[in-house]
Amino acid sequence: MSFFPRISFQHEVEEYLAKVFRNNELITALGTQVVESKYQSLLSHLSHPPAFTTIRVNTHLASVKHVKELLFKEIQKQFQGLCVPVLEHPKLQDILLIPVIGPRRDLKKYASEVIVGAHCGYAVLRGAHVYVPGIVSTSKFMKAGDLVSVYSDIEGKCKRGAKEFEGVKVFLGNGVSEVSRSEIFCSSGPLNGMGIRMMEPVYLSPSFDNVLPSHLFLQNLPSVVVSHILNPQPGERILDMCAAPGGKSTHLAALMHDRGEVIALDKIANKVKKIKQNAELLQLNCIKAFCYDGTRALSVEKREDDQGPPFLPESFDRILLDAPCSGMGQRPNMAYSSTLKEVTSYQPLQRKLFTVAVKLLKPGGILVYSTCTITLSENEEQVAWALKTFPCLQLQRQEPHIGGEGMRGAGLSLDQLKLLQRFDPSAVTLQGMDINSLQDSKEDDLISLANKDCIGFFIAKFIKWDSK
Repeated sequence: MSFFPRISFQHEVEEYLAKVFRNNELITALGTQVVESKYQSLLSHLSHPPAFTTIRVNTHLASVKHVKELLFKEIQKQFQGLCVPVLEHPKLQDILLIPVIGPRRDLKKYASEVIVGAHCGYAVLRGAHVYVPGIVSTSKFMKAGDLVSVYSDIEGKCKRGAKEFEGVKVFLGNGVSEVSRSEIFCSSGPLNGMGIRMMEPVYLSPSFDNVLPSHLFLQNLPSVVVSHILNPQPGERILDMCAAPGGKSTHLAALMHDRGEVIALDKIANKVKKIKQNAELLQLNCIKAFCYDGTRALSVEKREDDQGPPFLPESFDRILLDAPCSGMGQRPNMAYSSTLKEVTSYQPLQRKLFTVAVKLLKPGGILVYSTCTITLSENEEQVAWALKTFPCLQLQRQEPHIGGEGMRGAGLSLDQLKLLQRFDPSAVTLQGMDINSLQDSKEDDLISLANKDCIGFFIAKFIKWDSK
């Protein structure tokens, strides 16, 4: 039941993706009709938000039970008494799941309109209010206190400060303006703070602005799975090669009970600052964040100070490579703007990072590779390349295994595909959820839906048997 139009791509990217998801290996195994149906379903799912909001509890500071009680009260307050459950996951015991209500099809639209940028729009669809920097245009006479309808300019064609916009726009819901048009566009300096308080969003999700900031971390479900699969132990030395904004680094530290060392790298200074801020906020002290390019993290000679990068070979017990990628699995996304050249540029970079990771890993150590994209070239093809290039690596069973198996098309065996984990949003029928259907649902069915109706994601786990 599609509410938004399916995701759009540049023509050359769409042709590329069509070949990926209609590859001969897939068609031979499943048949043309099934393959085509799954591909079209995927394109529709990507433009809609996941069916659940996933919250990772900072178990270093609080129990899941305590945060669950506080969250339930907060949601009732935000939703004005509406009884939306907070669910514990049976296999991921540090996360809570909150069902997303929507899409709500009966909302009245107001004459006064606010246009926001695409990324702001996606945040609104996942529970955020509209902040002033995200506002692109408003109706001519909008004042503070006005009821307004909010739309997303998914193609980025609305001119800042325009008084009306007739281009492609997607309705996100209704809210109350906190500021006037003149304050947004005619002020002497840039404005911050809330611009529109969303009162009737198309998708009803709780806002987490300043809600238990040291006790929880908003994270997509597959991103939480990754850290559990790496399974860091207290006292170990862990490397998170591409760590910003620090969600996985802080999760790894919490799983280690803040005992040991998590080295977090990112090559952009502002992102490293964010890692440090998150570590401080969550009161995790074993994280050391460095502004450093992961492709250069291997040192060939010992230095007097070996605490920071680059590092000597075989320095780490476990390594997480959550690689830079084309990001096609992110949801919601209604218009993907990258060119084919950009999409295909990630594979070489991922291989450079992977090569460094293998050399930095101790014999007997674990390497987990993950992406938030759906292509074969960045996922299963990388696994096939890694197994061929590094005879010391062997694929390992993943626990917990919540997503589906790997996708055919990269020449991997069926046994190898079963060891991979691919989260495919098209694995379930796109469906809306209202409060009545929610109350009639069994908890096991809701958990099953949460496992499948999430972002597109890929995980592979390797063990390094020796250093040869």
